[in-house]
Amino acid sequence: MTNPALIDELKTLVEPGKVLTDADSLNAYGKDWTKHFAPAPLAIAFPKSIEQVQAIVRWANERKVALVPSGGRTGLSAAAVAAHGEVVVAFDYMNRILRFDEIDRTVVCEPGVVTKQLQDFAADKGLYYPVDFASAGSSQIGGNIGTNAGGIKVIRYGMTRNWVAGLKVVTGKGDLLELNKDLIKNATGYDLRQLFIGAEGTLGFVVEATMRLDRAPTNLTALVLGTPDLDSIMPVLHAFQDKMDLTAFEFFSDKALAKVLARGDVPAPFETECPFYALLEFEASTEERAEQALATFEHCVEQGWVLDGVMSQSEQQLQNLWKLREYISETISHWTPYKNDVSVTIGKVPAFLKEIDAIVAEHYPDFEIVWFGHIGDGNLHLNILKPDAMDKDEFFAKCATVNKWVFEIVQKYDGSISAEHGVGMTKRDYLGYSRSEAEIACMKAIKAVFDPNGIMNPGKIFV
Repeated sequence: MTNPALIDELKTLVEPGKVLTDADSLNAYGKDWTKHFAPAPLAIAFPKSIEQVQAIVRWANERKVALVPSGGRTGLSAAAVAAHGEVVVAFDYMNRILRFDEIDRTVVCEPGVVTKQLQDFAADKGLYYPVDFASAGSSQIGGNIGTNAGGIKVIRYGMTRNWVAGLKVVTGKGDLLELNKDLIKNATGYDLRQLFIGAEGTLGFVVEATMRLDRAPTNLTALVLGTPDLDSIMPVLHAFQDKMDLTAFEFFSDKALAKVLARGDVPAPFETECPFYALLEFEASTEERAEQALATFEHCVEQGWVLDGVMSQSEQQLQNLWKLREYISETISHWTPYKNDVSVTIGKVPAFLKEIDAIVAEHYPDFEIVWFGHIGDGNLHLNILKPDAMDKDEFFAKCATVNKWVFEIVQKYDGSISAEHGVGMTKRDYLGYSRSEAEIACMKAIKAVFDPNGIMNPGKIFV
């Protein structure tokens, strides 16, 4: 789809050379990490200022052109996919850290700041930005906010929304709103900031964010523990939580570990082969704290919950143990996985996982299932790997049937069909499994207030 007149108008709204229409750019910027939808944007626009974002949005309203935000494009729900002739608004050039406040421990960022860039900035100041995940080296703060990104530290630090002190947003009408003004306490009616966090760009675009920082953790230490079954993981979690504050508690299956070890660049944590593994992290701030962790580990072994384990003794070993978990997504991507990111309350995890595992195994015994996730906060990642001999379209069609069964179980357990990846287009048709008709009606009404012409990332979250 081309429209030379619209593209010429768009070029007047940004700096020279900051509108791209070549095939490679359209393909690269028109998609995220999902493989379900073919990108087909009209053009890619790169604003460099808030005023340019406002100009693009106002022009899009006049011309009834749909807009799709683009950050690091690491999302897994197709929220950043432009498949229907939209203009992609990419924030790569709005990537500055603008201000740091030492007293309030806040950093003012443009939306294109990469997550690791903020983490490194905080570290240089002796502080800590705790929201972390495998794609931190390429994801952007604006996208993190748009999807309310979670990751591996949620059990201790919460989601992205817990770290957003204030926002500047351009609404679907082109208005600039400054939300919360970085206050800790603000009891003046609706907190509109929270509406834009997790809205996936459907209400407007984040153009500036004030992010809170925390004290840097002391001597982070990890244990990887092998368990005889899934039911043993929850008692292990409870045993450690009774004794210390954990910064992370992850799990992965033997199949997930085997895929990572087959790469050849990460050593096995220990010789014993186990069906499931837990990775937990804590601050060994004192020698007594480390001894308490070892004593708890020994208690878990005595109870039969743990078969073997290892605790990091250096920064390098800590990183190697984390690679066992963090390399899973990248490693299994070669098998064209069908991903589901679901959550239930923590106590329901074992029964919930068993039901899903049994259904998939019964109906598709030839599909390889890889489980991993942030089990300490109830978030599970179900990955179904495409058989080599099966056509991609046939595979995704079969997985769509799996979706219905999975989400029926999610609904049964009062869970969420998307714990941290958002709804986008991949989960849009299943929203009713987690949200009531009344809730969805309220969300649509809210969108109409901020985006009356429906130009902001249309077709995402709901139709």
